[in-house]
Amino acid sequence: MTQDSISRFRRFSRAVTSQMGVLDQDFLGLGRPLGPARVLNAIGHGLHDISQLREYLRLDSGLMSRLLRQLEAEGLITTTPGAEDKRRRQAHLTPAGATEYAAYERLSDARAHDCLARHPKPDALLAAMDLVASALGRDHIQVQLADPCGQAAQDCLEAYYADLSSRFGQRFDPVRSGDPEASAMRPPDGAFVLAVSDGLAIGCGGLKPLADSDMPTGEVKRVWVSPNARGMGVSRQLMQALEGHARDLGMRRLRLDTSAKLSEARGLYRATGWTEVARYNDNPYADHFFEKVI
Repeated sequence: MTQDSISRFRRFSRAVTSQMGVLDQDFLGLGRPLGPARVLNAIGHGLHDISQLREYLRLDSGLMSRLLRQLEAEGLITTTPGAEDKRRRQAHLTPAGATEYAAYERLSDARAHDCLARHPKPDALLAAMDLVASALGRDHIQVQLADPCGQAAQDCLEAYYADLSSRFGQRFDPVRSGDPEASAMRPPDGAFVLAVSDGLAIGCGGLKPLADSDMPTGEVKRVWVSPNARGMGVSRQLMQALEGHARDLGMRRLRLDTSAKLSEARGLYRATGWTEVARYNDNPYADHFFEKVI
């Protein structure tokens, strides 16, 4: 790594520190610094288990305790033993805390709007922000079951179809590719998963049953990762999660197809134990076919 690279990284860090008000004693003008405001925000977003809250915010237990005590003293939160495990404490907003949380949300939204409005290419700026946020949060990316008809899943699929259209040089028609019914990608028949980075879906993948007389077989479909999160192992996480769900559903073999234009996908499949086989469907976009016994 060159010294110029280090200097540019530090310049970026200073710019973010200034823009976000990290050093302000009165963050967004509500009378407290960023630390307790950030804790209040996380609780307001549904993170109630204090151990999970501390892990999410990457704070040591001492600092976490001090910030919680400060918010309790202000009457903004209460902390109580967990309902199922008394050793795991919970934090919840009081009515006053909910009001303060809502105020932070309005002010933070306004600051974000102003920053984007000042930039001549806000979409490019957002893409750069997504790239940085995914890179910095790569160790906290989670793969979770999702409804294939949900908004986050549909957003990923639309981005996937647009990506393929660009790669193929023609409009990608999901129906022609053997588009699976949503019901086939829901338990107990199949599964649909999202890779999520701090609330933002950055990848997806589906699993549906495939008729086969030899052994219970599933087909992996619609595996996609946002360009802003590629190269960080998200595809492997998605594939591992789909294999796990396939085992849970009693599947013993998986199949998938891919295009000759998606060389990185073929490299991933070969590197993770998939074997190329003969064509098994009539997908006009597919040139290569793989299977894996699990």
